[in-house]
Amino acid sequence: MTIHIDALTFNVIIGLLDFEREKPQSVVIHVEACYNYSAKNFIDYADIVQLIENELKEKRYELLEDALLGLKVLIHHTYPHIESLQIKIEKPDILPHCIVALSAKWTF
Repeated sequence: MTIHIDALTFNVIIGLLDFEREKPQSVVIHVEACYNYSAKNFIDYADIVQLIENELKEKRYELLEDALLGLKVLIHHTYPHIESLQIKIEKPDILPHCIVALSAKWTF
């Protein structure tokens, strides 16, 4: 079974530059989490969404790389039966003519 969370969008402090530390900016998160579904291994996608939002808002990461790794650890620790996880973080408003993003995929 694969959970897909597409285009989770919210504002958060993330980035190295002074202006990125002063004012929240929009981020768009995409997640794919594969796991062996059973009644005992049910994953509520709303819980994953809340985990992601809370983590990024509380930690206020400077680097997208660190944000990705922090989300990986949190999600896998919370749901150890996840077999693979892919996360992509987009910053749609940081540059005027493009969307920048960073992604990673892990197999456990």
